[in-house]
Amino acid sequence: MVVGAFVLTGCGKDGDANTTKTQTSSAEDGNSETGVGSGSTSVDPTKPTTTAGPTSDATSDAETGAPPTGFIPMNDGGPTGVKECDIWKQDCPMGQKCMPWDPGGQSWNSTKCTDVADNAAKVGDDCVAEGGGTSGVDNCELGSMCWFLDADNKGSCVELCKGTPMAPTCSGDKICDESNEGVIIVCLETCDPLAQSCPEGQICFFDGVDTFICDFDASGDMGKYGDPCAYINVCDYGLFCANPETVPGCPPDNGCCSPYCNINEPNTCPGAPMQECVPWYGEGNPTPPDQENIGACAVPV
Repeated sequence: MVVGAFVLTGCGKDGDANTTKTQTSSAEDGNSETGVGSGSTSVDPTKPTTTAGPTSDATSDAETGAPPTGFIPMNDGGPTGVKECDIWKQDCPMGQKCMPWDPGGQSWNSTKCTDVADNAAKVGDDCVAEGGGTSGVDNCELGSMCWFLDADNKGSCVELCKGTPMAPTCSGDKICDESNEGVIIVCLETCDPLAQSCPEGQICFFDGVDTFICDFDASGDMGKYGDPCAYINVCDYGLFCANPETVPGCPPDNGCCSPYCNINEPNTCPGAPMQECVPWYGEGNPTPPDQENIGACAVPV
């Protein structure tokens, strides 16, 4: 059985397999996602890009940065922004920090230098993003940004990844989640998509390579099974943004939300019998430790 790629993710700069996150649950309403973290947006704000999922040959190449086989291009949510500074090198003048932002206010696509606040909040402290989550202005210390925002643009400071794109580092047991063409580099917790173990306001989704991460939920009133999606963090907890051909009745222009499932349990997919619980990484492909039972509800193609 060959299963087509179906998880909405993205290819970042240099071909790295990344996802695109959006800061809002709707491109039109401009409201910030519920419980920031975009699921990250996660917050992590949602990002539209390519899709991926279990395929017969879905593999990733960490050395070359090539995305898993089966990733297909999706709409990118808008033009690539301008990078005025290097978020990895933090090469802004003294007293400033390099921050991701978007003048359009939807999903981060640019970087700029902004002032570090007096008495800046440290990683883990409460914070405020002035003017919205994609403004690039907050009261977090150098090397961090305000993430997991609520409707009042309040959240907590999270660590930005250190090192380089090829060798990122984070403190503790967090991992570096790079998205939005390398504009977003935040250190996040890993998770099990079948266990729903992320904090309130966050969802568990695929990082585009070989790990699942907790990030903010930008689904708002949408995100149920069959609802349309164009970003990775706009489906409810326990669901992912799947390629349209894998969800019965899904229009072809974007993806639709569909559940994760356990391949060792009976088929409870909402689209059954057309949908089946298929291995996330595809039949016969290498699977990371402790992820052997993770599957996705999809129409085999």
